[in-house]
Amino acid sequence: MEQQTPAHGATTRSIRVTVPFVSGEVQPLEILGDFVFDPADPYAVHLVIGRGEDPAVTWTFARELLAEGIYDPCGNGDVVVWPCLGTHGEAVVIIELRSPSGMAMLQTPSRAVQRFVAETYEVVAAGSESEQINLDHLVTHLLTD
Repeated sequence: MEQQTPAHGATTRSIRVTVPFVSGEVQPLEILGDFVFDPADPYAVHLVIGRGEDPAVTWTFARELLAEGIYDPCGNGDVVVWPCLGTHGEAVVIIELRSPSGMAMLQTPSRAVQRFVAETYEVVAAGSESEQINLDHLVTHLLTD
């Protein structure tokens, strides 16, 4: 789903793609998650995971990490991404999320992640991220917090 939002006085696209994830150590559990990209924060992607009535959890990490993880293992620390084959031989992307309270490994179709990443680069090309950042607004925000 594409959403129009104003940013810095211009119209830009925020991109939200809902994908199924499979998780669970013993019994696989299917949950829905959203990949979200906001051009106002061009270096990052957000993974919003919600299950039923539970509150959604948002993980924010580098767009480049997700883009690279489609083809090669990458990341260390809280988020690690790598390509893999699913149980039926289909291409999937594994996203491992770690926190002090535990770890989750999520699996989602590679094509959905590839489409999402490609759309983010259509909105903000690689290497042009710094042009999207409003430094005056950022400094004002930091000084008022």
